[in-house]
Amino acid sequence: MKRKLEISELIFKVISYTLLTMFALCCLYPFVYAISASISGRAAVDYNQIVLFPKDIQFDAFKRMFNDNMFWNAYSNTLFITFYGTIWALFYSILGAYALSKRRLLFRKVFNFFLVFTMWFAAGIVPQYLNYLSTKTVFNAVGIMDDKWLVVIAMGMAAMNIILLRNAFEGVPSEIEEAAIVDGASEFQVLSKVYIPMSKSTIATVALFFGISRWNGYFWARQMISNSNEHPLQVFIRLRLEQYTDPEQMAGWNEVFASDSVIYALIVCSIVPILIIYPFIQKYFAKGVNVGGVKE
Repeated sequence: MKRKLEISELIFKVISYTLLTMFALCCLYPFVYAISASISGRAAVDYNQIVLFPKDIQFDAFKRMFNDNMFWNAYSNTLFITFYGTIWALFYSILGAYALSKRRLLFRKVFNFFLVFTMWFAAGIVPQYLNYLSTKTVFNAVGIMDDKWLVVIAMGMAAMNIILLRNAFEGVPSEIEEAAIVDGASEFQVLSKVYIPMSKSTIATVALFFGISRWNGYFWARQMISNSNEHPLQVFIRLRLEQYTDPEQMAGWNEVFASDSVIYALIVCSIVPILIIYPFIQKYFAKGVNVGGVKE
């Protein structure tokens, strides 16, 4: 019986590792292909000769991209939206989650219900768009003409992330809070000195969620930011894609690299910052989701 159990366990591990390896390769291949296509010669890219490794290696596509001032402008806009958007979203979510985690909050169940209700029944794109237009009008009336702030503030709420933080705060022992209050701590001090340090795994996970969503944000940035100098990187990539796939604009293209190589170079540069940051936050990811996603 023990031998049969060992054999079945071995078969399960072999199948599991094989499937996980295949899944990892499927996720990794598009990124490897993008790198290969970005540094390959024009003929290899135009005639779809790239399978895995680059051919006729050159870096002219990256040089052209780095010499484009609009690229650096879009990159700075993306960094602006990601940095301030993540800070604003965390500030908003932590305060909301802390209040909803308190049983003494008046109408607590009602507020929690409406929070979850927004996850069940979304208003839809059109009402959301009209709401953002109204917000943009208010911003312009008070003298805020930079549309990047509209994206930062308007996209600062995510019900799922608030629920994760709320559950994490509810997991903090009430005795610690009571001890802090006896020592004379204010409500803000209890939050900053007790709840936030004891929930840093969940906060780091939520910050990762917010940061990636702001970095990859395209649709609302395209709709709400009218000034091309304020477009983030994802919108810039889309506009360059439209330009480089237009036969009329690319009629005189005589470079040694393909126009698609520039697009792939842009994609690679847009992914690299996330790849650099993610390993430092990964250690908090599983723990943060488990702590915030499970309520005892």
